[in-house]
Amino acid sequence: MKKTILAALFLTGYAIASMAQSCGAYEHPKLVIGIIVDQMRWDYLDYYYDKFGEGGFKRLISEGYNCDNHFINYIPSVTAAGHASTYTGSVPAINGIAGNNFMIHGQKTYCTDDPTVAPVGSSNKEGKMSPRNLLTATIGDQLKLATDFKSKVIGVSLKDRASILPAGHAADAAYWFDNKDGVFISSTYYMDKLPQWVNDFNRQHCQSKDIRLTPMGNTIVADMAMAAINGEELGNHEVTDFLAVSFSSTDYIGHEYGTRSPITQEAYIQLDRDLSRIFDLLDRKLGKGNYLAFLSADHAASHNADFQRAHKLAAGVQSASAEIESANKYLKEKYSTSTPLVKDWIEYRIYLDHEAIQKARLKLDDVEATLCDYLVKDDQIQYAVPFDKVETSTMPSPIKEKIVNGYNPKRSGDIQIVTTVGVYDDKTKPHGGTTHGTWCPFDTHIPMLFYGWHVPQGHTTRTTHITDLAATVCSMLHIQMPNGCIGTPIEMK
Repeated sequence: MKKTILAALFLTGYAIASMAQSCGAYEHPKLVIGIIVDQMRWDYLDYYYDKFGEGGFKRLISEGYNCDNHFINYIPSVTAAGHASTYTGSVPAINGIAGNNFMIHGQKTYCTDDPTVAPVGSSNKEGKMSPRNLLTATIGDQLKLATDFKSKVIGVSLKDRASILPAGHAADAAYWFDNKDGVFISSTYYMDKLPQWVNDFNRQHCQSKDIRLTPMGNTIVADMAMAAINGEELGNHEVTDFLAVSFSSTDYIGHEYGTRSPITQEAYIQLDRDLSRIFDLLDRKLGKGNYLAFLSADHAASHNADFQRAHKLAAGVQSASAEIESANKYLKEKYSTSTPLVKDWIEYRIYLDHEAIQKARLKLDDVEATLCDYLVKDDQIQYAVPFDKVETSTMPSPIKEKIVNGYNPKRSGDIQIVTTVGVYDDKTKPHGGTTHGTWCPFDTHIPMLFYGWHVPQGHTTRTTHITDLAATVCSMLHIQMPNGCIGTPIEMK
């Protein structure tokens, strides 16, 4: 009798344990897919709404959760910083990605440059990339840790920085497009050779022309993302997998043609179709509701200055190169020195030549103050402030916060430039191109949509920030947020 009872208890316990394990398998999505649309303004969701089909953006809006007031909470609002901050829940001050380019030990450095690695799938220098300059963990890194590195984590984009920084340090792979060879490549940071499915994809989709400035650029990224889903069997493992996809052609097109050009519209209509294809594939392979998707942007963009002025709106362009030349001329005359004291002007930040200042027996604080006083005489510059004087300046608090969040003391230089609202740098095309990088809403108000697994239909007008996304996803997955995360989980209700 006792043996029978013990046996029954054992079987009951085993059954309960099995049920718990079985139920536990449904407590996490099969796949998380993060989608970043490079240079997407928040208002594009409405501006192009009537031109979208039902399966892409409209699916996210009608069936998902929409954060209507989602903002970047730092400057500069540029690609590398946006991707890094989205996936780390951190800001440049902490994660170290102070821009697309910045100084490390006095040397201008591209955000993902790594001379210690070699290209894989190419012989071009575009393959010498890794996440080594990213100082914090990503969502993918935390997922790897939480699953004892069983999860597969993959990044895909045309741009190296848009695949590498989202994927993180522990990723299985990041793939980006080598425009010279017209194929997707990687580096020895991740692997010694490309997987067979990537080689097969490259043979079938090799491009002989530059596709970055065409809607086709996003389509081939969508194709590559779907090939990764199939080739790596993402979502078919016992743990959650992660795929980070970034669509960059919208940024290339925006810089060249602006926010209101026919090709920009075409790019978003085609991207909508591509998103629909990705979601349809996931529905077929994993089942609707079994994957978690989110879509956001790394930054937005201003309307072209000529376009704005034609409609009686205040706007202008600034020449960084001219500002450097003018500043150095003024400082040479002021201090009777033949050596340029301004080393570089990168993404609205000034890097002074500390060695030259020291040799001239000048004080850094004095040079900074002198230069700032000179710069603000320009009507196109509203504020020029040394980073260590931001808190005591007379700038509005929201701008101060963005400067502080974007300032990495070892990488961001000496002086922050805040242009007059509507003024941006001169890298834009005179026939209608645009750019980004400032604190203003036209650069920092971006979309944020969640869809799929455990996501209710709805929206919020509460202010959310780019740093909240990683905190939200990690909270949903019941894993620790990235080690530099300062965001707060978004309550979807």
